[in-house]
Amino acid sequence: VQLQASGGGLVQAGGSLRLSCAASGRTFSRYRMAWFRQAAGKEREFVTSISWGGGITGYSDSAKGRFTISRDNAKNTVYLQMNTLKPEDTAVYYCAADPTYYGRRSDEYDYWGQGTLVTVSS
Repeated sequence: VQLQASGGGLVQAGGSLRLSCAASGRTFSRYRMAWFRQAAGKEREFVTSISWGGGITGYSDSAKGRFTISRDNAKNTVYLQMNTLKPEDTAVYYCAADPTYYGRRSDEYDYWGQGTLVTVSS
């Protein structure tokens, strides 16, 4: 499966952005999806994940209550709605896919998008 992330940009603190990750190739609905992020000089970290049908989601503590992951299997797309953004959310955001895993370990995901930069100004 090939993944293409989009939707990043510059936003002021307190604002919102919605990231999209479009998938092509194999059957999207059979893949569990996740978003990770990597800030400059830091390791990649888990943000959120979602099960095949969208019924099960998980969030990092920093994302919980502010970010929402969703998916539209008819459109082969997963979304990350980010609200109440903070400067510390500034990072490159990556979507990832795996047929069997949707946990927090980045090394368990087989497929990755190219990343989209989110910059939150104070």
